[in-house]
Amino acid sequence: MAITQAVANTFKQEVLEGKHDFQYTGGDTFKLALYTSAATLSSATTAYTSTGEVAASGEYSAGGGELVKPNPSTSVSSGVAIVDFADLSFTGVTLTARGALIYNTSATVANAAVAVLDFRSDKTATSGTFTIVFPADTSAAAILRISG
Repeated sequence: MAITQAVANTFKQEVLEGKHDFQYTGGDTFKLALYTSAATLSSATTAYTSTGEVAASGEYSAGGGELVKPNPSTSVSSGVAIVDFADLSFTGVTLTARGALIYNTSATVANAAVAVLDFRSDKTATSGTFTIVFPADTSAAAILRISG
C-alpha cells in the first residue's frame, strides 16, 4: 500500500469542465479525510473511499471534516492561480494517519478526489488534537496551484 502526494488526474479534467467551484460564497463544499499507511492513494484516485481511512475517534468521523475556505479562497499571485483553505483540527482524537484526501462533496461531482496529501511518515495524536496545517497561500506554496 502507498500514499503518493498528487493532484488527482480526474480533478484536472473536471476543473477544465467547470465542475469544481472554490468560491468563498456559494462555492462547493470540500472535505479532508485521513488515511492510514494501509491506504492506496495517488493521482489515479478518483473519489473518496473509506478503504484505509482512520477509525472514528473524538471529533473525527468517517469522511473527515469540512474544509473552511477563507475570504477570498482563490487568487492569482505571480501568474499562478491558487486555492487556500484554513487549517483543520480534530480534537479529542487518538489516531495515526499517514496521509489525507481532499475531495469535493458537491452533487455535480459527488465525492470527487481533488488532491492526495502524503505526510511522509505516520503522524499520531493520543487523546489530543490532530491538526492539518495548510501551506501559505503563495504562488510557490499554496496547496493547489495552476500555472502555465
